[in-house]
Amino acid sequence: MSTVSKTRFRVDGMDCAACATKIDTTARRVPGVQDVSVSVTGRSLSVTHGPDVDLDALARKIAGLGYATTRLAGAAATPGTPEDPAHGPASTGRDHDHDGAHAHVGHEHGGHDHAGHDHDAPTSDAAPRSHPDGPSPNDAPWWWSPKARPTIASGVALAAAYGIGHAVPKLEVWAFLAAIAVGLVPIARRALMAALAGTPFSIEMLMTIAAIGAIVIGATEEAATVVFLFLVGELLEGVAASRARAGIQGLAALVPKTARLERGGVIEEVAAESLAVGAIVVVRPGDRIPADGAVTEGESAVDEAPVTGESMPKSKTVGDTVFAGAVNGDGVLRIRVSAAAADNTIARVVKLVEEAQESKAPTERFIDRFSRWYTPGVVIVAALVALAPPLAFGGDWSAWTYKGLAILLIGCPCALVISTPAAIAAGLSAGARRGLLMKGGAILETVGRITAIAFDKTGTLTEGRPRVTDVIGFGGETPDTVLSLAAALEAGSSHPLALAVLTEAAARTVVIAASAGSAAVPGKGVEGVVGGDAVFFGSVASAGGLAPIGAIDAERIAALSAGGKSVSVVVRSGEAIGAIAMRDEPRADARRGLDALKAAGVKPVMLTGDNRATAEAVATLLGITPRAELMPSDKQDIVREMQRQGEIVAKVGDGINDAPALAAADVGIAMGGGTDVALETADAAVLHGRVMDIADMVALSRRVMANIRQNIAVALGLKAVFLVTTITGLTGLWPAILADTGATVLVTANAMRLLRWKGTAL
Repeated sequence: MSTVSKTRFRVDGMDCAACATKIDTTARRVPGVQDVSVSVTGRSLSVTHGPDVDLDALARKIAGLGYATTRLAGAAATPGTPEDPAHGPASTGRDHDHDGAHAHVGHEHGGHDHAGHDHDAPTSDAAPRSHPDGPSPNDAPWWWSPKARPTIASGVALAAAYGIGHAVPKLEVWAFLAAIAVGLVPIARRALMAALAGTPFSIEMLMTIAAIGAIVIGATEEAATVVFLFLVGELLEGVAASRARAGIQGLAALVPKTARLERGGVIEEVAAESLAVGAIVVVRPGDRIPADGAVTEGESAVDEAPVTGESMPKSKTVGDTVFAGAVNGDGVLRIRVSAAAADNTIARVVKLVEEAQESKAPTERFIDRFSRWYTPGVVIVAALVALAPPLAFGGDWSAWTYKGLAILLIGCPCALVISTPAAIAAGLSAGARRGLLMKGGAILETVGRITAIAFDKTGTLTEGRPRVTDVIGFGGETPDTVLSLAAALEAGSSHPLALAVLTEAAARTVVIAASAGSAAVPGKGVEGVVGGDAVFFGSVASAGGLAPIGAIDAERIAALSAGGKSVSVVVRSGEAIGAIAMRDEPRADARRGLDALKAAGVKPVMLTGDNRATAEAVATLLGITPRAELMPSDKQDIVREMQRQGEIVAKVGDGINDAPALAAADVGIAMGGGTDVALETADAAVLHGRVMDIADMVALSRRVMANIRQNIAVALGLKAVFLVTTITGLTGLWPAILADTGATVLVTANAMRLLRWKGTAL
């Protein structure tokens, strides 16, 4: 079985789709290369190849086109031919919907070993990615970039030619020829190399033909100016591409270079990239967190806005997860590192966005196919305009050649070919900075077209953990007494329902007495001795077997249960004294997010494995249609039925459950807090789990598609106008190149507006 490898290169000087097309064509013609993927914004080239490919020859061919290449470490080798799955989700897992009963199965208080509550930690198989040392030429100031130097030289030569022409008129033609040579020689060289590499109709070739034709008919001044303006247009493309890159690469700069590592009781400053999983780092107030991890000691407010876009700092205490790049507030934190530098949240986000930008959207692929026919078509039309009138009708050769050259310049497809990738790249970067990941232009386009969206309940529309909603006392007992006794039995437990009781007790500042002999009663609840009294806390049925529950109190319990709440009763010394109701409550922004989706014409539905009463209660609060008591296969069937009805369906889950439904949907969206599963599964991910972010994702997609339509209209509209004015003799070479450069600038500037998108979920 043959071995297939994938090698990545950094490519400097690649700033537009035309550049990418030339590189793609060149790479595919190298023997042994099986597949090629090029990202303008990521300035990267990925090559899938066999073992015998000459990668050095590939690098030389690309360098001949005018692009510097640097091979990146970390090539992956796999046996056989790699397959490209249609959908990301491949995870499996159990449905996490709760059955509503406070049974405390396995709720063992002897160390709180809670059998059945183990959670499998997701793992990542992403390999660390190396980057070459030293700055890229594209990282230099714009005036010293590879494209700025020839532009400045051409501008200086053009200004000198005008000065010499005025001072010594006899030398004017030679001065302009020299100015043309300064700018045209590197352009012509790239055109020749592109032609030899399989791209004869490159933008550089069109410019070279136009400039040489202008020299032939004696329009040297215009030819020199056209060459200069062409270089200015290329420079502006480079500046715009750098801005698009900075949008996502700026995330990587958030991670500090050093960390304060605690080892053997001694704190030392080390490189952040050297931190190993399991290491303990100390983060002082005001410092950036150097790695993903969990707090082991301390409490502080952490500003995650640079990473997730959250507007308010989040309180972090022992056990809470923190992200690399977040800013620590006013307390010292000790953090156990959970991911190496190459695999922290920010590194994975950057990697995923770069890979997404390498995959082309359907609109972009259409534009690429269109331009393959469009550019040769322009050459044919220009040739007919230059030759047909003089040959067939005796027209003036000079005048019609001039018009043909102008049409050649008007036809340069710069603005057209950049119209889609510039908008896609800007949209992906803007979304990533807000915690919205879409894995490629095709996904970004599809998100904007969805008409129905199926939400999981637990952990998606709800917070994923129970909260105490009601505490009631029977007879003359106070709610605080009931809560205090329940909390006393649950003290030290890590069961989710126990944590809900303890959290509510802390919120109400209830005094918790010490309990003795607390132990779980399998299938029923937990019992112990508090203040000399035997106390039981558990399910309604189990409590009823220990003490009678009055009719009035039973009605109150039934009403709570009808509201989808899990009710547990406290029994003290053989007397039922009160009840505590709990429910997994909706996320704070869930109703607002669902209303925003409805306003956008997207129909939301809830698919859950939870019981019908709980599902209907939550659905009523959110104004959404529920489908309850579903198995994973049922959810997949519902998604497919919606598709058969003509809907374009998105499925939203926590990235662990519902793999069949996620795979069946047109777009699978994972909700999660930056976990490996949330990042690596599904087609898109919402990193900080807000329902409003789903509506924002749809809005961003639609804005990007509107931007693309605007760009195409500008690119083709300007060309159509100047085509007519050129043929009628109203405009010539200068307006032609200004039209092309101007359209490129307008299209690029319009796409860059997407980088300022902030969304609404603040």
